[in-house]
Amino acid sequence: MHYPDGVSDVTDPRGDLQWGTIPSLVEDAAARFGEAEALVDRHGPGGTTARLTFDQLAEEVAAATRAIVANGIDRGDRIAIWAPNCAEWVIAALGAVGAGALLVPLNTRFKGAEAAYVLRESGARMLFTVEGFLGTDYPRMLDDAVAAGERVPDLERVVVLRTDDGAARKATAKGDQVVHWEVFLQEGGSVSADVAAGRTASITPGDLSDLVFTSGTTGRPKGAMTTHGQTLRTFATWSEVVGLHQGDRYLIVNPFFHTFGYKAGILTCLITGATMVPEPVFDLDLVLARLSEERISVLAGPPTIFQSILDHPGRHEFDLSSLRLVVTGAAVVPVELVERLWSDLGIETVLTAYGLTEATGTVTMCRRGDSAQVISGSSGRAIPDVDVRIVDVGGTELEAGEAGEIIVRGYNVMRGYFNDPDATDEAIDAGGWLHTGDVGAMDEAGNVTITDRLKDMYVSGGFNVYPAEIEAVLRLHPAVSQVAVIGVPDTRMGEVGMALVVPAPEATSADLESELGAWTKERLANYKVPRRVQAVETLPVNAGGKVLKRELREQFAPRP
Repeated sequence: MHYPDGVSDVTDPRGDLQWGTIPSLVEDAAARFGEAEALVDRHGPGGTTARLTFDQLAEEVAAATRAIVANGIDRGDRIAIWAPNCAEWVIAALGAVGAGALLVPLNTRFKGAEAAYVLRESGARMLFTVEGFLGTDYPRMLDDAVAAGERVPDLERVVVLRTDDGAARKATAKGDQVVHWEVFLQEGGSVSADVAAGRTASITPGDLSDLVFTSGTTGRPKGAMTTHGQTLRTFATWSEVVGLHQGDRYLIVNPFFHTFGYKAGILTCLITGATMVPEPVFDLDLVLARLSEERISVLAGPPTIFQSILDHPGRHEFDLSSLRLVVTGAAVVPVELVERLWSDLGIETVLTAYGLTEATGTVTMCRRGDSAQVISGSSGRAIPDVDVRIVDVGGTELEAGEAGEIIVRGYNVMRGYFNDPDATDEAIDAGGWLHTGDVGAMDEAGNVTITDRLKDMYVSGGFNVYPAEIEAVLRLHPAVSQVAVIGVPDTRMGEVGMALVVPAPEATSADLESELGAWTKERLANYKVPRRVQAVETLPVNAGGKVLKRELREQFAPRP
């Protein structure tokens, strides 16, 4: 693949060969970085702060592995975790994969029935969770869902990692099914370190390491299966591309239950020797304080995070001079945002990327040295040894600049959907190409621009309409803060566009529909102009910052 003058690609560091498995990485990180600070959690019970070195983290993980083995968990069993970013999440998750189990992260926004669905579909035997996060008692919520008829037939043990008030939770009718973290760790005393180490040593790079369920933006979530080797190779490459290194301090606001939070957060810190600083929720004032107090050098997240930081009226009260690396994506990145991160905050490196759960979270990435236009206008080029094509509905590769479906082939493509061969065959063709369902175009240099989702496209009067194109135009209007466009039924045209707009704070127009209609008519073909515009307070988004169009369609464009 050709790259522009002055822009070089990175080598593929083959993390799957350096460490082989995630537990081997944990051990190697302790050997390489020892007494360096590995983890800082300033949200411990009672406002305490936990600070662990790489040596201490490895010891804590080994203790968790022994407790998991003592509970009868075998290689290949599934262990779920339903908790916010915290030190215990890191230790429990790494302990689970160290025992040869498959990690199943659950979205902290799930209600009881949604969690029960993933637990049931994955066959999880154990659940790590918390009580009291943002006032939510997750074990109780699950109990209520089960009482209402949801089934979790394989779940044997619920381990409460932490609780806000410190009170011991009463056991359920199943006796000791629910146990607190400290008690659970004590159970590991029945398993010797040698036995646990033998289990860890038996894991191979080709073994499955996790089931990460899709966000469910277009239907029921499905569990994407990835291996230790895939994960390590992908995120060793990610670390090299972005330039993460020993001594960096990484504020991880992306939730751990998302591929980006877990793999581009926890695992990349272990790979490089960076310090992980988990943040359970994005509170702007708290994040600004943490950036200053912990001398954070790395921050990743959707563009809205960085826009909020730049626009905060008290930003200059915080010392943000240590921040050097920003990684963003998941939504449109205005070129002005990239330029302001460079000029206003003095950020050394700003990069965008594109990935999806089914491709181990990473497909394309910008490179250091790319221009602001490339960084904002694209999601970069394919990572090493991964093939990316743009194809039409018949599977024919398109010319540069033509929009079509993005397909991917390479070591990062999932092994399939758990217990769902039909969905796997639909997603991955006989040639090994993953059909992403994303629409994009590729330029001559290989940079991919994501334009939409195939399932978000609608047909108006016989013309294909891609909402992202319309949204990009509407975002330029000063009265628009956020916008999502969906297709709604129309007797004459089949479908027409409806724009759901979150007005900007300074917006004063009383006739938003007329004003935005005129705005788009000047800039778009008539069939693309939204026939309806409605102001809303918020847009529903998933953990990665992507708007949940399915929820909008259910609310505003229900089908019979």
